[in-house]
Amino acid sequence: MMSAENPTAPGPHLPVLYNEIIHAIQPQQGGHYLDGTLGAGGHAWGILTASAPDGCLLGLDVDPQALQIAGERLSEFGQRVVIRSGSYLSMADHLAELGWGPLQGIVLDLGVSSMQLDTPERGFSFLTDAPLDMRFDPNNPVSADELVNRLTEKELADIIFNYGEERRAYQVARAIVYARPLHTTSALARVVARATHSGREGIHPATRTFQALRIAVNQELEAVEQVLPLAMQVLAPGGRLAVIAFHSLEDRLVKQYFRQESQDCICPPRQPICTCGHKASLVEVTRHPIRPTDAEAAQNRRSRSAKLRVAEKIS
Repeated sequence: MMSAENPTAPGPHLPVLYNEIIHAIQPQQGGHYLDGTLGAGGHAWGILTASAPDGCLLGLDVDPQALQIAGERLSEFGQRVVIRSGSYLSMADHLAELGWGPLQGIVLDLGVSSMQLDTPERGFSFLTDAPLDMRFDPNNPVSADELVNRLTEKELADIIFNYGEERRAYQVARAIVYARPLHTTSALARVVARATHSGREGIHPATRTFQALRIAVNQELEAVEQVLPLAMQVLAPGGRLAVIAFHSLEDRLVKQYFRQESQDCICPPRQPICTCGHKASLVEVTRHPIRPTDAEAAQNRRSRSAKLRVAEKIS
């Protein structure tokens, strides 16, 4: 197995928790792998390098910009890599079309990428003025503009509170409705800042609202809940699923799923006899999440909130 500890492939940035992902997946010669959130292809590059000379990888992403960059970055691997446009929720269909059997490893790097944040016209960031978009998939009919300008005050407040964990959600929602129409990131950020009267907590006052809208636009939490059992279905026994989450809501879903599926019984604790018939399907490789090193966090501020959890499928 080749080492992939020090990637030299061209690309816009090193992916978060790169070395930790390679150690978690343990790529082997002849193995078949999936990167369900391909991005710029950094994790995929490491897996393909470590699984040389004949390991193969399927990379999926809904972002055309990511697919183009990853295609160029991974071109050196030739037919060992297959790159397709699609959500990780469609992984089983793509694998069936390729005729690939159960996989030896899957990587899911959830949330928004640095590449998306650094492209102003995508509308993910409040630091630059841009249209309110926030779609991972440009074919998604619902944008942040749609939500901001069409939802009721209560619907907006529920999104901002539940997905952004913003304590002032109702004040923010009321201010948004009063200020509509809002069509740019800077206009929305100003409204949120005025409504919260804050910035004292060390983060921009619009951070939680923008996070909430992005999660709602892309239905991120629903996708996480759906993809975890799908991933375990296509893994071979001994295959590993590595998931990087960037906020507590995603990480909580991953943690809860891994905990539940690592138990033989999920009946209520006080029930004297098991009636659920549930059997463990995985082992938690990481009982506690792996966090970036101090060195990585210093080099890449966006990595600071990353949490990696790893599970291994059992028979």
